[in-house]
Amino acid sequence: MQFTIKKLLTGVAMSILLAASFSSAQAAPPKGKTYTETEFLNTFSGKSMKVITEKLGKPFKKEQSVKPSGASSVLMKAGADESKSKPVKVEMWYYKNIVKYDPKNTWKETEITFVNDKAMNIAFFNNR
Repeated sequence: MQFTIKKLLTGVAMSILLAASFSSAQAAPPKGKTYTETEFLNTFSGKSMKVITEKLGKPFKKEQSVKPSGASSVLMKAGADESKSKPVKVEMWYYKNIVKYDPKNTWKETEITFVNDKAMNIAFFNNR
């Protein structure tokens, strides 16, 4: 019985190491790869989270949108029926220094806003 447990633990450890090496390989975009604003917008607008992760790696930061307090009462007053609408998931991903605004300079941050897994808005910032 001890031999079987040892095999099981070895298998679990190998699986964890394999998963960790796979996720760290996708953690950052390729070194030196940058896009012009137009290239970035054309390449990533409307794309899924999976496609963007495959091309850019994992973002350095993610944020989830939160429904503001009191929003339901405002919608009720406006005559909207929330029970008939589908939930919408909004998430923002942030990348650093991957989009150029001129030949020598990059935007400090690029924000990609996903609505239900599709990139719906892209913004570039230097003042965050």
